[in-house]
Amino acid sequence: MRILAFDIGGTEIKYAVCDENFNLTQKNSVPTNAHEGGRRIIDRVVEIAKSFDNIDRIGISTAGQVDSIKGEIIFATDSIPGYTGTKIKEIVEAATGIPVAVENDVNSAAVGEAVFGAAKGQKNFVCLTYGTGIGGAIYLNGNLFTGSSFSAGEFGHIITHANGKDCTCGGCGCYEAYASASALVKSVNDNLGTSMNGKDIFNNFDNPEIRSVIDGWIDEIVTGLISIIYIFNPALIILGGGIMNEAYITEEINIKLQRRLMPSFRNVRAVKALMGNDANKLGAAYLASKL
Repeated sequence: MRILAFDIGGTEIKYAVCDENFNLTQKNSVPTNAHEGGRRIIDRVVEIAKSFDNIDRIGISTAGQVDSIKGEIIFATDSIPGYTGTKIKEIVEAATGIPVAVENDVNSAAVGEAVFGAAKGQKNFVCLTYGTGIGGAIYLNGNLFTGSSFSAGEFGHIITHANGKDCTCGGCGCYEAYASASALVKSVNDNLGTSMNGKDIFNNFDNPEIRSVIDGWIDEIVTGLISIIYIFNPALIILGGGIMNEAYITEEINIKLQRRLMPSFRNVRAVKALMGNDANKLGAAYLASKL
């Protein structure tokens, strides 16, 4: 079986061909051009799909909340205008005649990690990605848990600070306003009067002022994780996002979790995601293989 796997993000549409052994080949990407709107993005996916021969299934990982049965976007922010309500599965199947699976990007990444990566063999784990915001996914008893309306795992919008900072969701005090990678960058630059990016920050890790901000940011990460751990009692937490490649972060998260959790919850481990940029595509391909 040959599966064409897509990963639709705010910046790029990544894609690859996946064989029966889930090896990814012909990896490529094109700009998302999100400002053109959701329908144009899906038209671009169709154009790419039609350029390949002998494709048996299409798997699509995408930003936004996804009804994975209907294969449509339940809700998406204005970062992709007009994406809410887009019937991805219906459009792509009608245009290509190929069965299509559609899933949220972090859910797809969790499937990729569950089948091929850091969560292989684990039945109960949560997956969080730390970037511009914080995305989440939940595995319970060996199955992806999506909730009553396919929207479970919005960990970025749990409240960690009552009446705190305004959030893009319209609320305030949300986890991602304090613990996302962008929150760290903003905090460092606000405190030091600089204009550094994430890479610059860790290149200057020995600066005691920067180190202090990083440690405070890790405390914010841990605060949110503790609530999640107490609710789901996972054996494993997978931490995704490029910033989690910094070993110091995962080491400190584990140390601080062990100090702050009740003894009966201390079996949990936090590890960085293993599949990197391929996790979403592999997860989408795996889901498509089950159609």
